[in-house]
Amino acid sequence: MSAVWSRGGRTALPALLAQPWDVIVIGGGITGAGILLEAARRGLKALLLEQRDFAWGTSSRSSKLVHGGLRYLKEGQLGLTRESVHEREHLLQQAAGLVVPQSFAFGHYAGRKPGKLMFLLGLAMYDRLAGQRSRHYYEREEFAALAPNVSTQGLLGGMVYTDAKTDDARLVLRVLQEAQAHGGVALNYMAVQGLLRDGEQGGGHGDGQGSGPVREQISGKVCGVLVRDMQSDMPQAAPYAVRARVVISATGAWADGLRLQAGKTAAHSATARQQAGAAAMAGPPALKPRLRPLRGSHLVLPAWRLPLAQAISLMHPYDGRPVFAFPWEGVTLVGTTDVDHKDDMAHDASITRDEVEYLMAVLHDQFPQLALSERDVIATYAGVRPVIDTGKADPSKEGRDHALWLEHGLLTVTGGKLTTFRVIALDALRRVASLLPDWQADLAPRPVFDAVPAPLPHVPQLPAGMAHKLQGRYGALTAQVLAAAQQGELELIGGTETCWVQLRWAARCEAVQRLEDLLLRRSRIGLQLRQGGLAIMARIRAICQPELGWSDQRWDAELAAYVALWNKHYSLPA
Repeated sequence: MSAVWSRGGRTALPALLAQPWDVIVIGGGITGAGILLEAARRGLKALLLEQRDFAWGTSSRSSKLVHGGLRYLKEGQLGLTRESVHEREHLLQQAAGLVVPQSFAFGHYAGRKPGKLMFLLGLAMYDRLAGQRSRHYYEREEFAALAPNVSTQGLLGGMVYTDAKTDDARLVLRVLQEAQAHGGVALNYMAVQGLLRDGEQGGGHGDGQGSGPVREQISGKVCGVLVRDMQSDMPQAAPYAVRARVVISATGAWADGLRLQAGKTAAHSATARQQAGAAAMAGPPALKPRLRPLRGSHLVLPAWRLPLAQAISLMHPYDGRPVFAFPWEGVTLVGTTDVDHKDDMAHDASITRDEVEYLMAVLHDQFPQLALSERDVIATYAGVRPVIDTGKADPSKEGRDHALWLEHGLLTVTGGKLTTFRVIALDALRRVASLLPDWQADLAPRPVFDAVPAPLPHVPQLPAGMAHKLQGRYGALTAQVLAAAQQGELELIGGTETCWVQLRWAARCEAVQRLEDLLLRRSRIGLQLRQGGLAIMARIRAICQPELGWSDQRWDAELAAYVALWNKHYSLPA
């Protein structure tokens, strides 16, 4: 348990930020968390800074799938598929309880692509890459029993294969927990507002050189950041100037912002050298955006309204794109879309009316007898994917490989998939190893998480299977989580697979700064219950307000902000 994540822990920020660091990681999604973990466990003094909350962006709004990318085989991306399948298998073994197997059923309909032989060939390759072998095809009656409620019109049979799923935000929190156990530090609501470069003088109050504004000097490579505490009671205070030997931007779909800033600073410095009478030299070429933000939106339905024994892989009747419906944390998720995101990236992404109708259309086509309607939708959510722009007309045809760019001393890491975060992190450390000449480390993959030394004691009050699930989420801290429970707090919150004690633990020990952090990311109540859980807010308040140390005025303000956020970004659009 990190002291800086506990109540009052942010009072240590000035001393923490005044220290020199080996590595600063910007971005608190799964990629940044993975880099922090791999750096800290190899002896680097590593700091992660997130401008909003951990997993606020894409890493809490994904499709929740830990998969090898079956569709990448169709596009000829064999290397990406192999890499993803191997990482999926590691996560299933080493993050058991948090990453769990999920079977997928795909109906074989007369005249509908892809055909049976092509799909089975892809599944055979998929199994071979994972070192598995299983039966895939089922005749019509067997398949209808495996996937009840699917449309039987034109149904010839179906294919079944296995991937995996997770709670994406909790995966990020578990990785950060492990990183901090190895000495890493992760801070949320710390906004990076600028880059420091070699040769700069002065700075914010974090570097001990005065409190005036940082002045851009004739400078070299990036050597730190200017960061502002977004939770500070003094919003006009000078930013902290935090120094590091290496700065890594892992801000996903937001990465072009810092990249372009680094290029602009370098170009300005070259101009300054010329104006100062230095040898005439051309400044570095201006950097151009490289990312194509793509939005993926989802619907959340009650499990009883769309009951699924396994995930159903659907081909959309309009365009043939794959869409999934699968059981997740007590609800059923339906998604995803894949469209260009042109809204302001500073705000939460939201599903559009067109996307709602697109997803409802595939439900009507595949589950006609259920007569599903928008009234059945509990919540919605939308995430923005960091996809490398290659100019393809169809967003779904863009590749999902990760990319690393070392420009003007700033390493940008973006693209990739939730499944391959460990591979991406190790690639990033290999790329910056030359900037840390005194650092010698083995960058071969290690187990995703450290082994938990002792089995949990039997807790009879826990629902069946819950101990295994909690251990996946909290690892070595699981016994402490259980010990924090007060009367009745080991029971499940109705309509979810979350225990009440998980809210208490999050409020006490998991850096909750805002109510949305608690209800949308530390727990997923905001997605699992209608109106974001307002009906049980009195009990949530009774448990969490004392742990957070919030006054009644603060709680009321947080609740109002959460309700406004939920209505705007997590409900159905008008």
